[in-house]
Amino acid sequence: MKSILVFGSINIDLVTKTPRLPVAGETLQGSEFFTAPGGKGANQAVAAARLGMLTQLVGRLGDDAFAHQLLVSLQAAGVQTDQILRDTSASSGVAVILVDETGENQIVITAGANGQLNQTDVERLKPLLPEAAALLMQLEIPLFAVVEAARTAHAAGVPVILDPAPAQDIPPELYTLVDIMTPNHIEASQLVGFAVDSLETAQEAAPILQQRGVKTVILTLGNQGVYCSTPSERFFVPAFPVQVVDTTAAGDAFNGALAVALAEGLSIQQAVIWGTAAGAISVTQAGAQPSLPNREALERFLTHVET
Repeated sequence: MKSILVFGSINIDLVTKTPRLPVAGETLQGSEFFTAPGGKGANQAVAAARLGMLTQLVGRLGDDAFAHQLLVSLQAAGVQTDQILRDTSASSGVAVILVDETGENQIVITAGANGQLNQTDVERLKPLLPEAAALLMQLEIPLFAVVEAARTAHAAGVPVILDPAPAQDIPPELYTLVDIMTPNHIEASQLVGFAVDSLETAQEAAPILQQRGVKTVILTLGNQGVYCSTPSERFFVPAFPVQVVDTTAAGDAFNGALAVALAEGLSIQQAVIWGTAAGAISVTQAGAQPSLPNREALERFLTHVET
């Protein structure tokens, strides 16, 4: 049985709800505080595992109380954690998240053990590649490790799916190693150098990224929907209307569901619909991993919107 392989970050999310997001120098009264397991790598692994796909996560945790909590949470979601290293030289990754009443957020990340990933972690990745349907990655770990992992997967013939988040400049080589790139409008804007905030600008941005070497570009435009450009087709999937509570893990839900759908042999268009639906479900609940849907919830949602 093929698996989804995730190479990426694992964080503890420290979440405070506020009436609105603060401006510089301002102190606001929060209305609620909670902790939740997060990190883009862990979130994407949980997203895939909850949809019934065998999922392996390669990453690092620190030597602290958060590490045990995060490991137990991953295992409870069905993620294979054999290749998660406990790093005694660092803390576990931490994300401090503010969420306002509309569900918009601000996030500050301290990498901790995530920032220690290196070539030895890529070596731990290699034995898992022969059984992998795809390698999912993000940019919350050192960029050189992402490039090395992409190069290794590409050489093994494993499709590479990259969520280029958080937004940053990407080395030219990485574009050529990526089969599917899934930036949101903020990340896409930084990569192409102009605002990607509509279907029209998404249609302008996608070919630029493809000219750099990416095979398929999937631009997520929040409540507007998703634009996809492959080597042979281009299409748009409108967003599903839902009541937004917290957008924190929407992109991770999208990527996990996209990877599972493709691994199960669905078309790219159906896979984007799956991703869009999973993202829509996730924003209706608070927290990162707690908001990620299982297979039953996704299928129920898709059945409902299709009828």
